[in-house]
Amino acid sequence: MTSPSALYAAIDGTWPALSMRDVGPFALRDGDGGGQRVSAATLREAGAPGPDEQALCAAEQAMDRPLFMIRDSDTALDAALQARGYAIKDPVTLYTCAPASLADRPIPRVTTFCIWEPLQIMADIWAEGGIDAARLRVMHRAAGPKTGILGRIDDQPAAAAFVAIHDGIAMLHALEVRAAHRRKGLAAWVMRQSAIWAADQGARTLSVLVTTANEPANALYASLGMTPAATYHYRVKTS
Repeated sequence: MTSPSALYAAIDGTWPALSMRDVGPFALRDGDGGGQRVSAATLREAGAPGPDEQALCAAEQAMDRPLFMIRDSDTALDAALQARGYAIKDPVTLYTCAPASLADRPIPRVTTFCIWEPLQIMADIWAEGGIDAARLRVMHRAAGPKTGILGRIDDQPAAAAFVAIHDGIAMLHALEVRAAHRRKGLAAWVMRQSAIWAADQGARTLSVLVTTANEPANALYASLGMTPAATYHYRVKTS
């Protein structure tokens, strides 16, 4: 079973910030405009005792917009931030499975393709879902084995995703299906292609992360037999 700490490390490894620096007990990220996941501060040591007032103040002052990622074991930090007026934002679940469990059936011809570097049509599909140039730069920064996946249905390009591997964990990011082609099963085929690619690369785990609010995606991953393995959420200042 893949540990939560390994999954959190795989997030940094497969969806990396532009840079990281230490401020007291915190790791602060420069996301280069790539969203919360590459911009949030975390405790360097997950589950460490709650930082003192001085350490929290120093971290806040070092960020333009204070944002913290709270992992499963960061209960003391979570409580400290709540007491300082930080609200919960975007709870996330990380799902996992063995790649072989999704590589058990052939994918219909010309349905999915592993492509790196991404084609322009993939960038266009991502852009339609709000996955912009800054997030494409995140994909290019990933140092390990990686691929883009193009999905087709109804004889049209209709989906794109990004998969990268860190320490034996293949993590899928940025799965986007064009609105006109949703609810046709294409996302499941993209997941299966991800599993086949991950298995070919020797990955022991396939993982994907999704917000609690994204009910269709949560239902998809559950229907594929993926199981929740870790969670996190953000804390943002409300006043």
